[in-house]
Amino acid sequence: MFAVIRTGGKQYRVVKDDVISVEKLAAEQGATVEFNEVLMIGEGSEVAAGNPLLEGACVSATVIEQTRAAKIIVFKKRRRHNYRRKKGHRQQQTVLRIVEVKGANGSPPAEGVADGP
Repeated sequence: MFAVIRTGGKQYRVVKDDVISVEKLAAEQGATVEFNEVLMIGEGSEVAAGNPLLEGACVSATVIEQTRAAKIIVFKKRRRHNYRRKKGHRQQQTVLRIVEVKGANGSPPAEGVADGP
């Protein structure tokens, strides 16, 4: 079962036991974080999409660590004007492990049960 969640202005496709890096969240290491902004949930060929969010759907994650991303260089230059500026930037981020994906009814769907004729 997968879910598409929205956090930090970005969207992430997650499944149980995934490890993802998102923009910094205010949570301590080992804390549990709940994402209620679930845009889509799917399992196999069954997909449920919200308009824009799914009501009652939730994704739980555990904070592994608070870290910083790799450094990027911001370089500005204007030709023939002796203008050069060089700056570096490291984005703060939170590393999460997805613990559970709950469906719109609040509980995970039964495993091994397929809907069909």
